[in-house]
Amino acid sequence: MTASTTPELSPLGKVATYKAEYDPTLLFSIARTAKREEIGIHGTLPFFGVDIWNAYEVSWLNLRGKPQVAIATITAPADSPNIVESKSFKLYLNSFNQTKLADTDALLALLRADLSLGFGATVQVALTTADAFSTQIIKEPTGILLDRLDIEVADYQPKPTLLKTDRHAIPVSETLISHLLKSNCLVTGQPDWGSVQIQYVGTPIDQEGLLRYLISFRDHNEFHEQCVERIFMDIMHQCAPQKLSVYARYTRRGGLDINPWRCNFSGPPPSNRRLARQ
Repeated sequence: MTASTTPELSPLGKVATYKAEYDPTLLFSIARTAKREEIGIHGTLPFFGVDIWNAYEVSWLNLRGKPQVAIATITAPADSPNIVESKSFKLYLNSFNQTKLADTDALLALLRADLSLGFGATVQVALTTADAFSTQIIKEPTGILLDRLDIEVADYQPKPTLLKTDRHAIPVSETLISHLLKSNCLVTGQPDWGSVQIQYVGTPIDQEGLLRYLISFRDHNEFHEQCVERIFMDIMHQCAPQKLSVYARYTRRGGLDINPWRCNFSGPPPSNRRLARQ
């Protein structure tokens, strides 16, 4: 495994050799610290949460050489010191393609050990095998749809001052959703498309301003996890809700989708149900 380092040194944007036999050294870790310091996070995290990865192109060989396929779900804690760069994640998964394994338990053991080392913390891994593919559910998030608002937009770089609330109003409990989140890969500039669900308790957040703010990420270059943490911190700083949860579901690229969740109040973790665009 490549030591934790900067995104520019990752496989992103570079010609890659696809290895078809197991190679954990393909994983490339990037420390979370620098980007968190950029948005004002020092020391104790102001949230907890997870990054939920779904890998739809997992394949290996059984001991008789017959290909096997599955969907893998990897859950990494938000307080892990590293993220794993997504292209390296894909290259790592592809290294199982011509690797013979005794059973799914053998695959799970390797995935858990390698990815826990990459993230720097224990990760959870589950497999959905082909006989259970029919159990996969597509369901949209619930909440008030911000996209219904007929607004004029002029900002395409994150602009926290678009976020407004009436600090003298009576607090409310709301869940707001938008499918208009788009940002770009930090290194390659390729587009990342997502839906976001924001739950909060506090004085009412101006919905038009919030939608403009979410759209303002459209030309912004940052990884999925970093965008969600930026959204969380900007809402906390500008609107000061008592409770806040930000959950983004990004569309897949290279057979992987990444779904970061950040929250500052107790409750069940979010559902991993796929959205229509995933």
